[in-house]
Amino acid sequence: MEIVLHTNSEEETKEIAFLLGKIVQPNDVILLEGDLGAGKTTFTKGFAKGLEVKRTVNSPTFNIIKEYKGRIPLYHMDVYRLEGSSEDLGFDEYFMGEGVCVVEWAHLISDYLPNEFLKIIITHKEDGRVITFIPKGNRYELVCEELIKDDRFSN
Repeated sequence: MEIVLHTNSEEETKEIAFLLGKIVQPNDVILLEGDLGAGKTTFTKGFAKGLEVKRTVNSPTFNIIKEYKGRIPLYHMDVYRLEGSSEDLGFDEYFMGEGVCVVEWAHLISDYLPNEFLKIIITHKEDGRVITFIPKGNRYELVCEELIKDDRFSN
């Protein structure tokens, strides 16, 4: 199962991410891929609202990992700066932790990723964004099935 959505604004992108944030559970792993400026951090901001995170979410580029308190903890990772590095920053502790992980540029740490996850590819287009959800594992297929029950996924 693969879901492809088209959004016409940052607000629509955040709304889709908000819905996902409402249904994730502890130990869920969300991988975000897309070019610079595609909307990965924008997506994460909407996702954080779905998790009831009160703090402002921004890119953790210089910190690599930022933690936010919400309904469940959010571990926001931007591993762009790790390209070509073999450094393990204890990713397993986050992936197996109490919260949900959102990993931007996840392909750069593919050796450390769990076997199951929800991969989301965001592509910036002239008239908005294309967001592709690719579940890997039964848990994430169920997440996608839950998402498409919402009317906003009928486009």
